[in-house]
Amino acid sequence: MNRIIVLIVLLGVALRVGAADSGATGRFTVGRYLDLQSASAPQISPDGSQVLYTRTMIDKQADKYQSAIWIVNADGSHHRFLAKGGGAVWSPDGKSIAFLAPGEPKGAQVFVLQLGVQGPPTQLTSLTEDPGNLRWSPDGKWIGFTMRVPDAEKWTIDLPAPPEGATWAKTPRYTERLHTFRDQAGFTERGWRHLFLVASDGGAPRQVTSGNWSVGASAFEVAITVDWEFTPDGRSVIIEGYKEGDPDRNDREGYIYSVDLKSGAVNRLTKTTGSWGQPAVSPDGKTIAYVGYTKTDTNHVMDLWTMSVDGSNATMQSQGFDREPRGLKWAPDGGALYFTAEDRGSIHLYSWSRGKGIHQLTNGPEVVLGPTIGKGAIAAVRSSFREPGNVVLLNEKRPESVQQLTHLNDELLREVPLANAEEIWYDSSGGAKIQGWIVKPPDFDPARHYPLLLEIHGGPQGMYNVGFSAQFQNFAANGYVVLFTNPRGSTGYGTAFGDAILKHYPGPDYDDLMAGVDAVLKKGNVDESRLYVSGCSGGGVLSSWMITHTNRFAAAAVRCPVIDWISMAGETDVPFFTYRFFKKPFWEDPTDWLEESSLMHVGNVKTPTLLMTGELDRRTPIPQSEEFYQALKYRGVPAAMLRFDQEYHGTGSKPSNWMRTQLYMMSWFARYSGNPPLPAPH
Repeated sequence: MNRIIVLIVLLGVALRVGAADSGATGRFTVGRYLDLQSASAPQISPDGSQVLYTRTMIDKQADKYQSAIWIVNADGSHHRFLAKGGGAVWSPDGKSIAFLAPGEPKGAQVFVLQLGVQGPPTQLTSLTEDPGNLRWSPDGKWIGFTMRVPDAEKWTIDLPAPPEGATWAKTPRYTERLHTFRDQAGFTERGWRHLFLVASDGGAPRQVTSGNWSVGASAFEVAITVDWEFTPDGRSVIIEGYKEGDPDRNDREGYIYSVDLKSGAVNRLTKTTGSWGQPAVSPDGKTIAYVGYTKTDTNHVMDLWTMSVDGSNATMQSQGFDREPRGLKWAPDGGALYFTAEDRGSIHLYSWSRGKGIHQLTNGPEVVLGPTIGKGAIAAVRSSFREPGNVVLLNEKRPESVQQLTHLNDELLREVPLANAEEIWYDSSGGAKIQGWIVKPPDFDPARHYPLLLEIHGGPQGMYNVGFSAQFQNFAANGYVVLFTNPRGSTGYGTAFGDAILKHYPGPDYDDLMAGVDAVLKKGNVDESRLYVSGCSGGGVLSSWMITHTNRFAAAAVRCPVIDWISMAGETDVPFFTYRFFKKPFWEDPTDWLEESSLMHVGNVKTPTLLMTGELDRRTPIPQSEEFYQALKYRGVPAAMLRFDQEYHGTGSKPSNWMRTQLYMMSWFARYSGNPPLPAPH
């Protein structure tokens, strides 16, 4: 509260911007964030009559997100809680569900709940590692899951025994791997992710795959989510993974395999060297749909492919589509394949069928996620900028007819004025056309001039979309105009657009962001003396780059940045990702590595800068922020640093830290909203 006292000298809009928003009424405050609920992972029953989904809310006492499985009838009736947990999947007969929940002896375990039988769920496993990616066998007798199998590296030496009662240091952690730590986990012992089966009525799990390789996608060096399916005869599974060499040296290669469940024999189906994944087996067991591309150094979108179940007849099916299919699902009769794809700030549902090609089924500014296919209906989660995600039913023949099954936040937001997102397109360097959105305060007055916050997305291969954003709603509720945009390098605009920053990052994306600010200023509603910039991860890269190349921003909040590419290569959990940005390793030619590091241009910075990073971050580790902060302080540039407790990459995995991120940013911006600036808090 001592920060609020400092701000009372401000007048007008500046007072609103710096005020403690948690005490305000009638606006989307950070406090309202604590009551938001979200829906994800819908699963439509085999007969299409019911939909399971995972409902996530905030445990305010424990400062964490908690998940539960809910079920609702296809007509929206009988909406009810089933069990704590997530990742639920239907049994083939629709009478039971398998899901993951905390159990004994520790961590996540596999549970089964019989819907027509009274009583609690049955815990099937007692695992020491967390399982994931559940699937039922076609006959309902088995549940498959993936799990890490530890294989610790050992180095035995002839160390003398310590004297009785002595306290010696612990054995040092030893590794000879390149990938020795991971964000969200810290230092990781060696291990391999494999496929297991457990009987649906309980018993000891059986390991199906084995050896020094892992199932799972390899596109980003870390595989946790694994796409796999049983074949309809139940004799084999089709699974993605990498078995062709040293996984520690693998850079974006991945393949699809057939695994015989009786013998464990593994047969590689995709023959061409490249990145192949997301297999989906047709109901008749004859065809596998999948995505991927032949090996390349570019940021090529994944193409849609099909092949026969033995790996023959591989055929690309998405010529001319230039968008990336995700979440492939066959219709029950095998007549069509469904998937989602990012497209110009929206995420839509598409279908593909032989002879008809790809067709877009949903339209407009919205986000459709997680579709599952039942008899005559498609269940998904739909969101728009003013509406958090809810479970809906879609009809392929009438996709404009949407039946909303849940209304999770209607009461919370009923009396809250929400901001809208105004879409803009503008010109940038090289003739590029860039898409962005302007978010204005709900009570926007065109006669006033507002502060502008440019918020930059991460990645850089990512895409801002028009789904609900608590972050943007909160900024707008506190008197900011927010600009978010998809500069070159973003996904959702095709391969050429994504490749525009290849071997040149930061590059033309800087031009796109600055052109976006100019486009908003031309509308005449923004105070040019109160421009602010922020972003995390890839947005931290670019927000730090912005202030080393222009002094037009009054203040910056640089979150989880990369500012020194050479040191980043040795600190991050995704080293191949880092090396990929440059033509040569830095020991052969450091020119680009230095030129594209914000730290090398820190002598240009005059912008007051707030650094914000998680103490445990292993993706853009906190030494990156420390280097930039120390250089700014050495030069005498106003700077502050926030080290977020219990946070890995990002600053919002803890609900309290999400709120702190918002409030610290607005407080920092408010401090530099006048001339002279306000004194620092004490």
